[in-house]
Amino acid sequence: MREIIKAVAIRADIEASVYPHRLRHSYATHLLDNGAPMEAIQQLMGHAKQETTQVYAQLSGERRKELYKRYF
Repeated sequence: MREIIKAVAIRADIEASVYPHRLRHSYATHLLDNGAPMEAIQQLMGHAKQETTQVYAQLSGERRKELYKRYF
């Protein structure tokens, strides 16, 4: 799978290092940034514990700033 993803990234002229774990992290982060509840992300990722999901689903810088402005 890793080699397939790398080949697709090369064909798409993506210069960043692309690998399965990065795609998984990006998926969780985009879900969270777009308002998906942590419980839903946890189920989609197949995690038994929410703490595991939080490792993948870090808030992006922009989303963190937006939430800070809204609530503080």
